[in-house]
Amino acid sequence: MQPLLRIGMIGLDTSRAPAFTRLLHDGRHPHHVAGGRIVAGYPGGSADFDLSISRVEGITAQLREDYGVRIMPTPEEVAEQSDAIIIESCDGRLHLEEFRRIVPYRKPVFIDKPLAVTSSDAREIARLAEVYGVPVMSCSALRSATALTEGLQAIGGVSAVAGMDGYGPLPLETTQPGWFWYGVHTADMLYRAMGRGCRTVTVRAGIDQEFLVGEWEDGRIGTLRGNRMGNDAFGAMLHTATGTQAIDIASHAKPYLADVLEEMLIMFRTGKGSVAIEETIEIIRFLEAANESRSTGHTVNL
Repeated sequence: MQPLLRIGMIGLDTSRAPAFTRLLHDGRHPHHVAGGRIVAGYPGGSADFDLSISRVEGITAQLREDYGVRIMPTPEEVAEQSDAIIIESCDGRLHLEEFRRIVPYRKPVFIDKPLAVTSSDAREIARLAEVYGVPVMSCSALRSATALTEGLQAIGGVSAVAGMDGYGPLPLETTQPGWFWYGVHTADMLYRAMGRGCRTVTVRAGIDQEFLVGEWEDGRIGTLRGNRMGNDAFGAMLHTATGTQAIDIASHAKPYLADVLEEMLIMFRTGKGSVAIEETIEIIRFLEAANESRSTGHTVNL
């Protein structure tokens, strides 16, 4: 039996914070993830982002009272108390500065989606991680969803993917521009299936729906449809040379938060993440290009 990892959490302003904590702490949960506990947390929150600041007080109280998490006044004190750190702040604008404050402690870090909302911030996070020798991983939890994993296995793995058509909700949030807020989920699914190497992005944006076309360097094409019509389902069609596999993310009983949490713990212990930081940086540039295209109507080179 390995000792329990002491995990710190920075940013208590998203439903994922108590959800991850429950999965780790509640041994009766049907999808309990063993091996770590949230021991310290820093509330954070963004005053100009209502969905963030309005949730900080309640989530902080929940983690403190229901799970015994020690609430710290600074991210640095969280890092001091922890073996590994999750940056959970829902505001991607904060991630670089939060990471800058804790990277000197040389603890492995998972940064929840999006890694950043500019590619320059994303590259600076990677640079700091290299300077300090800190393992860092960032992705949407949907990338790890069992339904997607099993769908890829059913077609023979990622090497068999000739293209993918993904879909999901695309609400807009002014502080997390365009595709960064919810488009990161479907983008991560697309990259899980297609891998790195997107060359161009073109977006057609309507009032209730948007459609993205990505062309890869090897000629493959991946598409994403985002909607603001109330349909919150995530899924995809995986295309191969011989057929098409439909993926419904909600079809599996295991929550994808448990899937990604298992991957986090592996990274925390081994220092090796399931998603290379170079791929995550490309995804951030992909989303940045999507925003450029949706505003100009032009195809954008990555």
